[in-house]
Amino acid sequence: MSPAPNNHEFQEWWNKQRQTNHENSDDSASHLLTVEISSPGADRTVGKDRSRSARQLSWVCLLKFQQIAASVASITNSFVGLIRTANRRIASPDSPADSASSRLYRVIKGFLIFVLLLLCIELVAYFKGWHFSPPSLRSAEVVGIVYANWLHVRVNYLAPPLQSFTNLCIVLFLIQSVDRVILVFGCFWIKFRRVKPKAAMEYKTTSSNDEEEGSTENVEDYPMVLLQIPMCNEREVYHQSIATVCIQDWPKERMLVQVLDDSDDIDVQVLIKAEVHKWQQRGVPIVYRHRLIRTGYKAGNLKSAMSCDYVKNYEFVAIFDADFQPGPDFLKKTIPYFKGNDDLALVQTRWSFVNKDENLLTRLQNINLSFHFEVEQQVNGVFINFFGFNGTAGVWRITALEECGGWLERTTVEDMDVAVRAHLCGWKFIYLNDVKCLCELPESYEAYKKQQHRWHSGPMQLFRMCFVDILRSKVSVTKKANLIFLFFLLRKLILPFYSFTLFCIILPLTMFLPEAQIPAWVVCYVPGIMSVLNILPSPRSFPFIVPYLLFENTISSEADLVTYEKESEPLLSTTTGLHRSASESGLADLTKLGTSKKTGKRRRNRLYRKELVIAFILLTASARSLLSAQGIHFYFLLFQGITFLVVGLDLIGEQVS
Repeated sequence: MSPAPNNHEFQEWWNKQRQTNHENSDDSASHLLTVEISSPGADRTVGKDRSRSARQLSWVCLLKFQQIAASVASITNSFVGLIRTANRRIASPDSPADSASSRLYRVIKGFLIFVLLLLCIELVAYFKGWHFSPPSLRSAEVVGIVYANWLHVRVNYLAPPLQSFTNLCIVLFLIQSVDRVILVFGCFWIKFRRVKPKAAMEYKTTSSNDEEEGSTENVEDYPMVLLQIPMCNEREVYHQSIATVCIQDWPKERMLVQVLDDSDDIDVQVLIKAEVHKWQQRGVPIVYRHRLIRTGYKAGNLKSAMSCDYVKNYEFVAIFDADFQPGPDFLKKTIPYFKGNDDLALVQTRWSFVNKDENLLTRLQNINLSFHFEVEQQVNGVFINFFGFNGTAGVWRITALEECGGWLERTTVEDMDVAVRAHLCGWKFIYLNDVKCLCELPESYEAYKKQQHRWHSGPMQLFRMCFVDILRSKVSVTKKANLIFLFFLLRKLILPFYSFTLFCIILPLTMFLPEAQIPAWVVCYVPGIMSVLNILPSPRSFPFIVPYLLFENTISSEADLVTYEKESEPLLSTTTGLHRSASESGLADLTKLGTSKKTGKRRRNRLYRKELVIAFILLTASARSLLSAQGIHFYFLLFQGITFLVVGLDLIGEQVS
C-alpha cells in the first residue's frame, strides 16, 4: 500500500506561519528550514507545479475573457454614444453657421440627388447583369432600352468632357505637387547649409543683476518702437496680451504701447481701460485708443492709430493680435536685423501654438501650419525675400508702410495687401524661424471655419485689384512672375480649385461615368507622399499620421469651400454709409464660444450641412465603386466619406456637454 501524498498547501501555510512568528530570527536559518519542509521529493514537486499551472491557466483565461468582454462593452458604449450624439445633433435646430439658403449648399445638395439617382440605375443594372453584357437598343425590356440609351449618352456625350476636365485637374495637381516638393528640397538645403538671416548687431539681454547695478548701454542705441495691440471685445485675453507686450526688455523711454480697442461692449472697454491704467502707474508708456466710428475693422483700426501725430517720432511698429504672447526679448531678437538693411521692410516671426495637443483638430492644424511656417515662409524668405505678412507677430519699418500706402480697407486680407504693395515698391522681407510668438489654435470646428473664412475669402479679390499694379511695377520680371503665377495663381487659386473639385466632385462622378478615369496614383500614391512631406516639419506628430492622412482633405476642403462661396459681404455697409472690411482681430471669433459662458448663452456643438452632404456623396460613390470592384477608389471614397461625416457632425474638435 503506497503512502498518502503530503498536503502541500498545509506545508505552505505552515511555512508562512513560522516565518511570521520568527521575524527577528536569522534569515538564512529560516530559509534552510523552509527548504527542508517544502521539498520532500522531486516527484511531488513536479506534481505540485503541474497542479498550480492548471489553476493559473484557468485564472489567466478567465482574466483574458473578462478583459475582452470589457473591451467589447466599451466599444459598444462608445458606438451607442456616437449614434446618440449624432441623432441629437441631427434633430437639433439648424445651425446658423451653415445656412440651408446658401447657394453652394443648394448646388451640393442637387449633386447628391443626382448621384443617388445614378446609384439606383446602376444597382438595377448590376442585378440584371448588364455590367457584363449591356443590353442593346432593341432590347425587349423597357428598362433595358432606357439603360442602353443611358450608356450611349454616357459614352458619347458625358464621358469625353469629364475626362478632359479630369486631365486638367490632374495637371494642376501635378503642378502643385511639384511646387511642394521643390519647397521641401529648399527647406532641406536651408537646414543642411544652416542658412539663416544674420543680424548686423546684437542687443544684450537685461538680467536682474543689470537692473540692480544699472545698465551701461547707451539708450540712444535703441530705436524708437511703437507696439500695437488691435483688439475687439477680447474679454478673455486682454490682460495677458497687454502684460506680455508691456514687459518687453526694451528701454521704456524708447517704446510706446498702443492698445487699439474696437470693442462695442461697454464692460469690456472699462476692463481694458483699467488694465491700461494699471500699467501706466507702473511706469510703462502705454495709451488706450477707442474709435467712435469703427470703420474698416482691423485695417481701419491700424490706419487710425498710424495717423496720430506722435507716430512720426517712431521708426518701427510691432503688431500683435490679442491672442499673441511675445517673449520679453522679442524686440531685441527682431530689431537688430534692420540695422544696415535700409531696404528691409518687415521682420516676421514664427507662430508657436500653446494648445496644439488639445484635441485632434488642433493637432491637424498644427501639422498644416508647421509646414506653412517651416517650409513655405522660410524658403520664400531665404530665396525670394518675400512672403505674405501674417498680420501679427511682425515688425514693420514705418517708412515702408507709408511709402506703399499704409493700411487700406479695400479687401478682407489687409495684411496680404500691404505686403504685396510693399514688395512692389522694392522692399524686402525677412522671416525668423527661430523666434517664436505664442498663440492659440481654434479648438472647435465652428471657430476653425470662421478663421478659414477670414484667411481665404479675399486673396482672389486682392489679385484682381493688384494685377495691373504688378504689371506696371518697377520690380524685375522674375518677381512679377513669382507674384502672379506662384503666389496668387498657384497657391491661392489652383490649390483650392483642384483639391475640392478633383476629390469631391470629379472622383465621385467618374464612378458613375467609368469611361472617364482617374489613375490610382492620383487618388492614393501621390497624395500619400504629399501628406508625408507635410508632416515632416512637425516630427512629433508622426504618431498621428494615420488620422492626418484621413482628415487632411476633409480639413483642407474648408478653405476650398470658402473660395467657391460667393465672396459675401467683403465690404459691409454700416448705417453711416461707410464701408467696413470683414477682417476682424485675430481672436474675436475664436473666443466667442468661451465668452458665451459668462454671458449666459448656451454653447453646443453644431451640425454642418455642406460637410454632411459631401459625406453622403462620397459614400454613395464608394458604393458604386464597390459594384465595379475598384479597390483603391472604394477605400479612398469610403474613408473620405466617413471623415466628412465625422466633421459634419462636429465630432472632431472641442465637444460641449
